Amino acid sequence: MNIFASVLIAVYNEKSSILNILKKLQLVFQDRGMYEIIVINDCSNDGTREILESNTNLYNKLINNDANMGKGACIKKGLENSKGKYIFFQDADNEYDPKDFIRFFDVIDNFDPDLIIGSRFKFPNYIRSHYFINKLANFILTNFFNILYNTTFTDIYSCYAVFKKNLIVPSELKTEGFEQHAEILCKITKKATKLYEVPINYNGRTYEQGKKIKYSDFFKVVYQILKMRFF
Repeated sequence: MNIFASVLIAVYNEKSSILNILKKLQLVFQDRGMYEIIVINDCSNDGTREILESNTNLYNKLINNDANMGKGACIKKGLENSKGKYIFFQDADNEYDPKDFIRFFDVIDNFDPDLIIGSRFKFPNYIRSHYFINKLANFILTNFFNILYNTTFTDIYSCYAVFKKNLIVPSELKTEGFEQHAEILCKITKKATKLYEVPINYNGRTYEQGKKIKYSDFFKVVYQILKMRFF
């Protein structure tokens, strides 16, 4: 049985948005052949787990962590349990709209890509104005990455990334925080020959609304990009 896509959703305390995201994913992927949705619940304590366990029709597999382990640890578990040719990342909040995956499908159908990143800075319809310091940090990280890896991305820390699963060995991933995204991109870019970027919309949250990435993660990401390039 060939599975086209594995959609990985790491979730922590997102009871107000998780069902909406799962329903949207079902609509977007329903005509794409075989796919699987894997939800990794990172020990949520706000009722998210109970909501998920009451709506098993909206996903294929639920992994419940016994302790809060971080997004990277969740993604690693998801990768270990995935069977799709392509891996899709989806956040559990409403910052990213699954409808934008249609643009990724077009690239997959026409170019057999190794990696596709969604760019919030080439948005087709809208972007919610968010923290300047976050945008500046992402601009620095993206260009730092481009210089070291000879690429031309505009938004490497978009949470929408799609890649061929055979380019990553889950057991070899060393990080478990937000910096794992950089580790994955670095590993893939070293192996890949077909790299693409597509525009996506973005409805960013404030920290009061639940945004989780911290300013300290910037330095962890810089270290990871350097480490993966030279060591």
